[in-house]
Amino acid sequence: MVAPADRPPLVAPLDEPVGFEDAADRPDLARRLHRVLAFDFAHLPEIADLWVESWARTLPAIDFEARRVWFCTHVDEALRKGAKIRVALVETGDVVGFVLIDPATGYLDQIAVHPDLWGEGIAEALLDAARALSPARIRLDVNTDNPRAVAFYLREGFREIGRGVNPRSGLATIALEWRPG
Repeated sequence: MVAPADRPPLVAPLDEPVGFEDAADRPDLARRLHRVLAFDFAHLPEIADLWVESWARTLPAIDFEARRVWFCTHVDEALRKGAKIRVALVETGDVVGFVLIDPATGYLDQIAVHPDLWGEGIAEALLDAARALSPARIRLDVNTDNPRAVAFYLREGFREIGRGVNPRSGLATIALEWRPG
């Protein structure tokens, strides 16, 4: 695990983020993270597309396109209750990931990275942003059928604190927690 303080700093911000396009159709899409910034509602269509694509790749048996309206409503409700979203952009300005966390409780509700950019350090940068918003503790639930995510969280210093079931999908989950130190 690379400690957050040992990761390279983010470079200067872009003037204005541009829309997300599929990395497979964009050979010029830079794979290097440019910056992580606060969410603006103008990002909602991009993060909804990203959420659907990422989850469809992770759990193809579930129709995540049918859950798009739920996701957008869920984001709005979470923000109204004090949650924060950070979005990741690559050098082209494309939104390639996001994290949704409630700083008051430390509950990390959502994290997603465009599938074509998995393994490029974007999830780590988003987790760093979540840690900055909730430095004392982060708790989350991850589907046991998502071994890539489980391995990522364990590498990042999370520990299992329980087991459960996702109320929407009925899939088994693992409750994980991170604390500094």
